[in-house]
Amino acid sequence: MSFVSIIMGSKSDYEVMKNCADTFEKFDVKYEMIVSSAHRSPERTKNYVKNAEEKGAVAFIAAAGMAAHLAGALAATTTKPIIGVPMKGGAMDGMDAMLSTVQMPSGMPVATVALGKAGAVNAAYLAMQILAISDKELAIKLKEDRIVKAKKVETDSNEIEVIL
Repeated sequence: MSFVSIIMGSKSDYEVMKNCADTFEKFDVKYEMIVSSAHRSPERTKNYVKNAEEKGAVAFIAAAGMAAHLAGALAATTTKPIIGVPMKGGAMDGMDAMLSTVQMPSGMPVATVALGKAGAVNAAYLAMQILAISDKELAIKLKEDRIVKAKKVETDSNEIEVIL
């Protein structure tokens, strides 16, 4: 069974990452969600990744704040796609999380999305685009979703009139 794994470095990340899970549910995409810190429980995290791969994990979404670099730790453990979601908070309000997620050494890729809720939703969409390469039904759902979003923007923009 193919699925996407959502790993949060702390349970405080749940409220934001629930948006990721909700997006998967909207498209009937299977996922697992766990809390596992690359720094506080490195062996647990490493073992989880190995077991998740054996169960069918296709991609991993890693959410962590401050300079905790969960996404990088996952990239060192697997060759599956890693999507990093930097979380807001701490003294630098998420800038440290963003920098630690985006700055990876050559050969250890981590796709990095926006901070917070937008990042959580975009991580789900990116993971689904990866899945859709080999899942035609999901590819159609994503195209239909994009059409609906485009029509909404078109409708919204027609309601705005600028008078000079």
